[in-house]
Amino acid sequence: MSRYQVRPATARDAKAIAEIHVAAWQTAYQGLVPDEHLKSLSVEKRQAFWKEAVEMFEPQVHVATEDGRVVGFVGFDRSRDKGTPSTTGEIWAIYAAPSHWATGVGLALWDAARDGLVEEGCTKVTVWVHLRNERALRFHELAGFKREMNSAKTVAVGGVKLEEIRLQRDIA
Repeated sequence: MSRYQVRPATARDAKAIAEIHVAAWQTAYQGLVPDEHLKSLSVEKRQAFWKEAVEMFEPQVHVATEDGRVVGFVGFDRSRDKGTPSTTGEIWAIYAAPSHWATGVGLALWDAARDGLVEEGCTKVTVWVHLRNERALRFHELAGFKREMNSAKTVAVGGVKLEEIRLQRDIA
């Protein structure tokens, strides 16, 4: 039994989601992208994005709470990748407050996303992860995701190029 409660996000959760998103990026990508870029990440812009996502249900967003406080979130829906079947879902984002890393919040969020994707009729799920984000790769691999070696692509983040790879797993 998880110590975290996971529920669908509401528009009121957007600020907490944005704060977690920015804090997690600033911690996870320190040394991988320029400090100036990490410092420039805007809670206000992220809040607007996540508020709209929650209101439009694209992606579906759930939050993990502890004692009523949001400590993590996951966004999931059908895969955005061209050519994937409609039965393929995607984790669009999954983040926990850095103070809650390695405490089970990620697993609670993954369980909720998996259940939501099953309800949507998905049989597979994918996630894109930066290759140098070892913590995220380890988390997803422990959750049963496997790397799709031919999927690697380069994306520009803060003026530097980062390699991303898609991971996938069956939903069981």
